[in-house]
Amino acid sequence: MPLDIPPPIAPPAQVPSPPPVPLSSQHQGQQAYLPPGGAEWLPLTADSYAVLKGAELDDDQVIRSNRNALSDMFSSALQVPNLGFLAGSGTSLGSPGGPSMWKLWVDTMCEPESPAALTQLATQVTASVRYTERTNPNIEHFLSQCDAYLAFNEDEVVRSFVAQVKGKILHACSTFITQPTSDISAYRELLQKLARRRVRDPRLKVFTTNYDMCFETAASELGMVIIDGFSYTRRRRFDGKHFTYDIVRRESDSHEFAEGIFQLLKLHGSVSWSRENHEVYEDSQPTPENACLIYPAKGKYQQAFLQPHLELLSRFLEFLRQPNSCLVVSGFGFNDDHLSEPIYSALQSNPSLKLILCDFQCINHLHNRGFHGSSSYWGKFHDLAKRGFDVHFVSGSFSDLASHIPHLRTASPAEQLANAVKRIGR
Repeated sequence: MPLDIPPPIAPPAQVPSPPPVPLSSQHQGQQAYLPPGGAEWLPLTADSYAVLKGAELDDDQVIRSNRNALSDMFSSALQVPNLGFLAGSGTSLGSPGGPSMWKLWVDTMCEPESPAALTQLATQVTASVRYTERTNPNIEHFLSQCDAYLAFNEDEVVRSFVAQVKGKILHACSTFITQPTSDISAYRELLQKLARRRVRDPRLKVFTTNYDMCFETAASELGMVIIDGFSYTRRRRFDGKHFTYDIVRRESDSHEFAEGIFQLLKLHGSVSWSRENHEVYEDSQPTPENACLIYPAKGKYQQAFLQPHLELLSRFLEFLRQPNSCLVVSGFGFNDDHLSEPIYSALQSNPSLKLILCDFQCINHLHNRGFHGSSSYWGKFHDLAKRGFDVHFVSGSFSDLASHIPHLRTASPAEQLANAVKRIGR
């Protein structure tokens, strides 16, 4: 007689958590520090204390203590042998005057007198490629739609319009730094401080996804030398082997490494690079057709595996795997998966990697956890920090970050003791 076996009981369906309620705009730019495993943000100013705690500050000792904790963290973290800095588009916004994604959309797609209205040609092209977003349009998503459309359609109108848009993007990213209102003092301050590290350590590596010339201009004003992968011939040509070169000072029969040298790796190209056949050269005025840069589009992932971007990306991945490394990230929203995923993976596989994340909307990003326009990687990094991984969060602008970083100078034992006594007495 067959057994009467009841059917298995299905597990209860997982109900997805609702998205968090967005924070107010007051939290943007508030200076605060969240150490690994920290339960709450540590305010660094009286204003941020009032916003984060909901009360007026009645004891300055709290702010001084929090600032000391951040300074001590930087002093320790930035003395590691392998130091890297990753700059995203956020570092060029604000005082430098770099264009935002929204400004690029307005400048390339809209009527000059009416930013809310598309030009007649833009309207025609968006209809052809079926880009229908109007509430929160995005130039990156639009160009991605155009690339997908042109892959299967020969449409000269769309192709010509895309070339026109890229030309305007190239111009906007090239010229803002020449405006009288542009202020790159934060770049100078950052390089001036980080360049004081010990010359026997590996050179500071600055990685950036920006096309602009902010780092080059700041270094020139400071009299610093950049190793950027280009030759030192009359017409500078890119070759990855130049990253293995260095500059030394030779006097009589001895030599030592020169100070103030750093490596600059522009992962998405530069407004000063042009491509000729299979070679990349430094060019003060490249055209939209031969400019060697990765324009905003979802296809960035595929383009990153073309030279010279593959060479630069490979060196970024190699840095993440080096022991005793620290990566400081500023103004990067973690929307580029080909960079975000390697950082997240390296953090789990490289136990000596320290990660310091700074952003103007850092508090909002950690709260949003993948919603309201924030990348899901912010939540992933926060989860690792809660589990004890060496991940630090700093809320504030790029200028705020530069001001909080101490000068990297090896203190003598006497100075170290004096600093410790000062901290105890505060």
